[in-house]
Amino acid sequence: MGGVGMTAARAAVALGAAGALLVLAGCGGNSSMFSGSPLDLFSNSSKATTANAAAPDAAETPTDVECPGVIIRDGAATLTIGSNPKDEKPSPLDVRYQGSIVRTARECHVANGVMSMKVGIEGRIITGPAGGPGTVDVPLRVAVVQDGLNSKTIVSNFGKETVTLDTNVDRANFTHIDDTISFPLPRPLGLIDAYVVYVGFDPLGARPAEKKRPAPRHHTRTSTKPAPTKPR
Repeated sequence: MGGVGMTAARAAVALGAAGALLVLAGCGGNSSMFSGSPLDLFSNSSKATTANAAAPDAAETPTDVECPGVIIRDGAATLTIGSNPKDEKPSPLDVRYQGSIVRTARECHVANGVMSMKVGIEGRIITGPAGGPGTVDVPLRVAVVQDGLNSKTIVSNFGKETVTLDTNVDRANFTHIDDTISFPLPRPLGLIDAYVVYVGFDPLGARPAEKKRPAPRHHTRTSTKPAPTKPR
């Protein structure tokens, strides 16, 4: 019996180790889903790069400028798409697709008193209970905001990525890069410390703007009374 007990114990240990390896393999698979991503090429430095010393504007360009950090905006970290596109909050069983933002990156460059930014977003779309093969338009917003008591939007860009899910997968990744962000450096320069890049999903931004109804025309009534006759 002692030998049998030892054999069973060893088998349990072996099974536990195998299970742990499977868990680690699964974690490794998840972490490598974005391997070779364009975001790996971002500098991600906390400082903006500047023109080289030989450039004509080098003397006028500050050399120690913070690169605004990226924050996923509260309430915009997930995207939920239901069977009815007009339903903003579908029930759990009526969800076709759900999106999440997994990773962000940014880099900055300063020249001629203007900061240029490149912001990258990586995320994932998974199929919900009511979902299946199809294409998903992923609406995204990138906004540079001067935070504070009176927050001020400096730049706000809307973008869209299309994700395709086929019958063989229940999830797909997307990458969005906005390299069109630029704005003048604030004065005083220390205000740049209050600048933040907010990113997130923006379903409302994807909707076409409502056309304004033309104002009703006021028709001028013409008098139908006969003109007075002059006495003879």
